Order: sequence, then structure tokens, then C-alpha cells
Amino acid sequence: MIRSFTRLAGAAALVIFSIPMFQAAGQENVPAAPPQAPAASAPTLGAGPVFPKPDPNNFTAQAPTPEIVNAFLQASWGYDPNRVWQVQAILKTQVEGISKVVVLIGAKNGNQKLSAIQFFALPDGKHIIAGDEIIPFGDHPYAENRTALQQGADGPYRGAASKDLEIVEFADLQCPHCKDAQADMDKLAVDFPKARIVFQNYPLARVHPAAVLAAEYGVCVTKMGGSTAFFQFASAVFDGQAGMATSDGATLTLNSAVTKAGLDPAKVAACASTPATAAEVESSVKLALSLNVNQTPTLFINGRVIPMSGLPYDTLKQIVAYQAKQDGVAAQ
Repeated sequence: MIRSFTRLAGAAALVIFSIPMFQAAGQENVPAAPPQAPAASAPTLGAGPVFPKPDPNNFTAQAPTPEIVNAFLQASWGYDPNRVWQVQAILKTQVEGISKVVVLIGAKNGNQKLSAIQFFALPDGKHIIAGDEIIPFGDHPYAENRTALQQGADGPYRGAASKDLEIVEFADLQCPHCKDAQADMDKLAVDFPKARIVFQNYPLARVHPAAVLAAEYGVCVTKMGGSTAFFQFASAVFDGQAGMATSDGATLTLNSAVTKAGLDPAKVAACASTPATAAEVESSVKLALSLNVNQTPTLFINGRVIPMSGLPYDTLKQIVAYQAKQDGVAAQ
């Protein structure tokens, strides 16, 4: 029985193991990756699918335990009350300490056939390999990311000063998908007034030649005018994004955006040309890379990563509310 399910698992892993993958095609400029890991503790089965009884012979590995796998799945899939699953196997592999986990997935409403995913749990107990991605794992899989962002995400922000509910957006000011995402970011600010919403620079210089300069301008606008001026500047840059296709056009667009933010373009340009400003942008890029961010825009909700392009706002809102509840913090 387990062999037939693992054949399904390889094909389904990238689709079902993460936040919906349909948005990946819209991601900007770098290879799309599955959003962050799965989730959920043993679901209660009602009128939904009938799972085959797990074979005890398919539980040959000592770690992870089914309880840890279910807690992990609850952490990421629990936001969707229609999703149910069953841990079908936790198998030893030929590599000491690496286990293969197979999970069956269905829907409570019975509208989807059972499918399967598989992933490999690593010996550290904190990571898994799903497809070609290394993903945080455990009963609190996002805790390390959350700590890293609370300490390192220093970009302009709106909303609450508290970091209890912190939504960090890694974005590129020349990225069209980032421009499109701003409407949803505005909605989040309204729907979650107790959230701290941070803009963190991640310029993709390889494909957007003006992105680094735009990020440097943004750093200086924030220094001179604070977060409010930055978001005015960023909005103007996104609106004028089409004009950034050439070097001269980028300069005109950025200077115009600075003026709209109420600052002096000459002073901002001088600040943007300094090594210190370049170092600040590079520090933000390093933070993104340390968190395995490989597309823009990408959100982190208390450490939980969500590639954003194409994700319906209602689903995003549902995930934010669920993550806040999981972390025991007020969302609204």
C-alpha cells in the first residue's frame, strides 16, 4: 500500500505541502519555491474522506514521532478548517538519521480525492527537505525565523510599535509584483491594526538595474523623514515604476518620489551615494538570504514565510489571524 502512495507523493509535494503554489508563476525574478512548510495535529475526521488504516510496519524510524509531525502540520495547515490529513508512514532511510515521512491529505467536504506528500526529516529535528527546499520543522517551526526578524528587520514600518505580531515584507521597489501587492499590504494595515508591518529591502539587482539605487534612496528617505515619508516615497516609486527602465528615468522617478515625500532630492541623493547607505541595503539583502527568501514579494508573519504573488487576500488574512492565535497575540 505504501508504495502506491509514495508514487503520488513525489508529484504532489510541491503543490500541497506548501501554501498554494498557483501563485509561484507570478513570483518575481528568481526561481519559485514552495512557501513555508505544512502543518497540523491529528485532524478530527467527520464526513470527510476515509483514510486507509496506517500499517505499523511503515513506522520504522524513531524520529520524528507522529505527534511532532502532526504538530508541525497543524502549525501550517491549521488555518484551513477544511483540510484533513493522516500520517501514513515514517520510514528509516539508508542515511542514518534521515527519515521519510508520508502524509495523506483530503478535504472534510469530500470535494477532493486523497493525495499524498512526502518529505525527508533531517537529523537536527529542525528541518525537512520537501522537493528541492529545506524548510523549518518541528512543533514550533517558525520560532527561529521569528527571532531572527525581531532582531534583524529594521526597515520602516507602519502600525504597532510592538513586535508581538510582526509582518515583514521583503520587496524590491522595481518589482512589478511588489507594486501589485501593495493593495493587499494596505488592507493588512487596516484589518490588523495591532500588527507591525515592516518593509525590508530586497533589491534584485540582477534583473532590476535600478532596484539597488531605489533601495538606497529609501534608506535615506527613512533617515530624514521617518517611516511615514518612506511609505509616501515608496508609493510614488511604485506608481512611477514604468519610468525606471533607463538610468536617467530612474533618477527622475526617484527624485520626483522624494519630492512627493516632502524631502530634498539633492540631500537624499547625496546620502544614497555613501558607503554607509550601501551597507544598510546589503545588510537587508543578507537578512533575506539567511531566511532563504528567493522571490519578491515575500512576507513573514511572525516568522512564517508566505510568497505573496497570486495568493488571494482572504487566504492571506486567514493565515495572519491563525498565526496570531497560534502565538497567543492580539491581531485586531
